[in-house]
Amino acid sequence: MTQKASPRIRGRFITCEITRREDLTEDLWKIWLDPSQKFTFKPGQYCTIGAEGIERPYSIASSPNEPLIELFVELVPPPDGNLTPILHRLDTGTTLTLRPRAKGIFVFKPEYKNHLMVGTVTGTVPYVSMLRNHLEEGIIRQSNYYVLEGASYMDEFGYDEELARFAAEYSNIEFVPSCSRPDEPRNAGWQGERGRINTLVEKYVREFGLGAEDTCVYACGHPQMIEDVKARFTNTGFHVEEERFWKEDE
Repeated sequence: MTQKASPRIRGRFITCEITRREDLTEDLWKIWLDPSQKFTFKPGQYCTIGAEGIERPYSIASSPNEPLIELFVELVPPPDGNLTPILHRLDTGTTLTLRPRAKGIFVFKPEYKNHLMVGTVTGTVPYVSMLRNHLEEGIIRQSNYYVLEGASYMDEFGYDEELARFAAEYSNIEFVPSCSRPDEPRNAGWQGERGRINTLVEKYVREFGLGAEDTCVYACGHPQMIEDVKARFTNTGFHVEEERFWKEDE
């Protein structure tokens, strides 16, 4: 999914090449980009890429130490979508524009001990970047991480195997995926949590024993999910950080 739209390409940019592509569903895929010059960013930030005169920002899944920029993209069909339909038909070897500086303030808050990370589908991307980075930097045990991910269908979890592996290897990492349409045929065999992830946050705050004084709540993805999460934590003392993903034309 894209974040709030940026204008048509103007001003300075560099280039990047699509070196790898992995399709998860008909409308979800990952791409890996090789920038033409060094590209620096903080985990949780986004890059702005462009094609055919249109550019949009995308949160970065890779850590800053990885040589390629990894993105998880959701197709927004026309008329709402402008860039994702173009990206959807592109394959490896294609050159895109890339703004030379990453942006965004949705970054890790080290002043908190506990980090409740709530996301929907591509909204888990910033958390993947944060966790990878903390693993690489050897600081993963300094905090507790609780990743709650929601999706309509089980094949939309782009990083479930990686997040489950992290949780299996580290006692201070928890991962809870939930399907909001568990009884549909596409979710046959689903054994995990059921329901919209925003309706489950309070349950897991209690289950994990999280307190407002040392917990940061992150919400990333669909605006309606974020609004509901914020409402649930209003007047509770919990600090909430948000990153909204929008339709391309909003």
